[in-house]
Amino acid sequence: MHVLVTGASGFVGRRLVAALRDTDHAVTVLVRDASTYDPAPDVTVVEGDVLEPGSFEPSLDGVDVAYYLIHAMDADGDFVERDRRAARNFERAANAADVDRIVYLSGLGDDGDDLSPHLASRRAVESTLAEGTADVTVLRAAIIVGAESASFRMIFQLATRLPVMVTPQWVHVACQPIAIDDVIAYLLAVLDLPETAGEVYEIGGPDVLTYRDLLTETAAVATGREPIIVPVPVLSPRLSAYWVDLVTDVPAGLAHPLIEGVRNPVVVTDDRLQRLVDIELTPFETAVRDAIEAETGDGGVVRKRAATRGTE
Repeated sequence: MHVLVTGASGFVGRRLVAALRDTDHAVTVLVRDASTYDPAPDVTVVEGDVLEPGSFEPSLDGVDVAYYLIHAMDADGDFVERDRRAARNFERAANAADVDRIVYLSGLGDDGDDLSPHLASRRAVESTLAEGTADVTVLRAAIIVGAESASFRMIFQLATRLPVMVTPQWVHVACQPIAIDDVIAYLLAVLDLPETAGEVYEIGGPDVLTYRDLLTETAAVATGREPIIVPVPVLSPRLSAYWVDLVTDVPAGLAHPLIEGVRNPVVVTDDRLQRLVDIELTPFETAVRDAIEAETGDGGVVRKRAATRGTE
């Protein structure tokens, strides 16, 4: 099978390409700047931008399945409009190239909720891609825990830089994070399961936590202590986004849409894919430990805690 990975230089895309190299599939990647991408010898690199029709279509030549891993939040301006335009361009090009299937990594959240602009944009991309002739498989995930994940980096920096936090009421909202390795495992699994074509699935790790739990458990793993968290009703997600700007180095173009999205519970309510795919899901604490070690190469308190728990 010939597989295309868009967004191949991103957090998820790079790991997916590495995993695909251990399969029998031919792999092509689409990147905006080939000069900054260091491909493996057996990976075909095509330069192009889905926002510029005519620049990226050669990447789809002979492709059976395309992974669509493109999100526009990290750029300036209206990311909702760019997401919509990029998805429309890709859907039309995939039609013209007779691509059989598109696999899209979307965001978890109940469609009945008043979705944040971030999650609403993800839904719009799902709908746009599905208007074409290719079958679309959608995987919806909440926070992906791993080194270089913007959402996890934001949580990690908040948890480790502030011993006391005054937070909005959203810290009580439920979330189901998932380890990056588990996301990659699901993305690979659907490739070889034809019955997943045209389906929408929810994926998450084994732990359902509040955002308060995410902060305290991350701090405990990283530093051995838990911060004091004081929720107050007058601090809205929008106001807290500016507070995040002061404490973390996550670009505002990423942080603000993510923070606005925390008003929506993001918990798996449909476990059909988990029943189809036999994956041993990674506990949140283990995912945090793996992310820190991948980022810094230093387990520190993390290894001590793991060793202590192993002797209990």
